[in-house]
Amino acid sequence: MRRKLIAGNWKMNGLRASAASLIQELLDGISGAEPSFELLACELLVCPPACLLETVGGLTAGTPVELGGQDCHCAEAGAHTGDISAVMLKDAGCAYVILGHSERRSDHGESDALVRAKAGAALAAGLTPIVCVGETAAERDDGRTLAVVETQLAGSLPELGPGRPPIIAYEPVWAIGSGRTPSTSEVGEVHGGVRRWLEARLGAEAAAAVRILYGGSMKPGNAAELLAVPDVDGGLIGGASLKAEDFLAIARACG
Repeated sequence: MRRKLIAGNWKMNGLRASAASLIQELLDGISGAEPSFELLACELLVCPPACLLETVGGLTAGTPVELGGQDCHCAEAGAHTGDISAVMLKDAGCAYVILGHSERRSDHGESDALVRAKAGAALAAGLTPIVCVGETAAERDDGRTLAVVETQLAGSLPELGPGRPPIIAYEPVWAIGSGRTPSTSEVGEVHGGVRRWLEARLGAEAAAAVRILYGGSMKPGNAAELLAVPDVDGGLIGGASLKAEDFLAIARACG
């Protein structure tokens, strides 16, 4: 059984004081909850900006909250000013890294091939990559959602071998931060399509081990409904991850 993952993408938000306060609120909420909270069918992950990894990692070490990065370079080291490598993230205490987010693809022109190279570097460093895919509003209106997602999967995922598999995050680009959310049937159609695509390439057993997250305006009010959709194995949470109460409410919806 795939354990659900609730991952918080803080994006470019937070300073040391606010980050420490947010993490402390999360930890207080966990410790003050029912004893069964840590046994719920979900893992918790926060992905702060790189400059906050030390602050957040120092507070989350040894707790149920895991640490992740928001991006990494495909090289292990070198003359890449402003970048951070997968081995650096691992050394900072990260277990996961988000790759190919639509904001990286649009703001920085990241291609599927580059995302694939980054994902390979993440796996080599011992990180679990969360590879993002998703269609624009125009692509959905043209009826090309599954074709776009499958093309991104084919180009962005590295060769998969034994060991911990990557995670896939389906994020309809038009829903991120907009407050708009696809219907549960639309979400189920894409997640089911991703699962079938994986099965065709990996076989049923290996494909069944891959978690597929939903991202795109998941919040406390719709989390339970979205998380109940078949093949939705958790959420990649943006704005709601910046409020401890909202993030924990989404996590509790997994149970």
